[in-house]
Amino acid sequence: MTALFQPLKLKDITLRNRIAVPPMCQYMATDGVVNDWHCVHYPAIARGGAGLVIVEATAVSPEGRITPACTGLWNDAQAAAMAPIAASIKAAGAVPGIQIGHAGRKASANRPWEGDNHIADGDPRGWQTISPSATAFGAHLPKVPKAMTLEDITRVREDFVAAARRAHEAGFEWLELHFAHGYLGQSFFSVHANQRADTYGGSFENRSRFLRETVQAVRKVWPENLPLTARFGVIEYDGRDEETLAEAIELTRRFKAEGLDLLNVSMGFSTLTANIPWAPALLAPVAERVRRETGLPVASAWGFDHPATADACVRDGQLDLVMIGRAHLANPHWPMQAARALGVERPTWVLPAPYAHWLERYAGS
Repeated sequence: MTALFQPLKLKDITLRNRIAVPPMCQYMATDGVVNDWHCVHYPAIARGGAGLVIVEATAVSPEGRITPACTGLWNDAQAAAMAPIAASIKAAGAVPGIQIGHAGRKASANRPWEGDNHIADGDPRGWQTISPSATAFGAHLPKVPKAMTLEDITRVREDFVAAARRAHEAGFEWLELHFAHGYLGQSFFSVHANQRADTYGGSFENRSRFLRETVQAVRKVWPENLPLTARFGVIEYDGRDEETLAEAIELTRRFKAEGLDLLNVSMGFSTLTANIPWAPALLAPVAERVRRETGLPVASAWGFDHPATADACVRDGQLDLVMIGRAHLANPHWPMQAARALGVERPTWVLPAPYAHWLERYAGS
């Protein structure tokens, strides 16, 4: 058995293999509610053989959406619409997961194929963005966000808690908090976005406070027997990477102490000055360091879509779980393709029984 196809047990959840489909925004919802598109999209990927399928970044409040077409979990109607999605993923043999987050200063944007920029002032589709400080991201996202008050911080933290409750009620068994990619959680941690002078800014202790408090609050309502995870930008590629990574590792230790079960290692995307050295398995060595120095299981995305690369990263102890995103969009049965490439005997076992039955029984016909 290759490392990639070994099961992974985390709390009471066992993934059938180490392949996960990460959150990939579809930008197809209406008022945060999923629709027929999502009901086709998610089970189609889940039945391909991945162990875990994580539903796209889902906003904890209307202002937390990246675009007006993003999914949400700020009301019960949205949760009710999500329930069939979770059930269909599970019926296909995968564990249903969901990522909840708040887009912060990157919110109120047009869909990527409609500009990927901030919605113009005066357009009724847009809204006032918020962030730790009144500092714009820049370039195509020039809006200056409102600096959050202490009341705003408390409200958003409670929005995460409420969304986590709804995620569980909808049937999801794996929760990921979005603390990466320049969105709100990352912005609190980032020296590029956080210019506050109070207890939520300045020192490492202060810049990490919102993230730690959110993990603590969500852990109290998310079932103890189910995995609580986070996607966190531990590096910016901005010239101060060792300092950022050292702080991120210390924060990960704090997350672990508060009950986080796995860290999805990613990048910050908090500054336009980043110089990312794109390459296959770019973050594998970074993730391995986080794993080694914290003892927390890790996952990562970005450039693991070659089966041999993904398998080696698990086998060599760099990753516990490999996130395969765009390759699953091109081929929902990527896990079976990977099994064949790695020489797995009878690779059709990766698939649901009805598919495996027909493919094995009539092989060569």
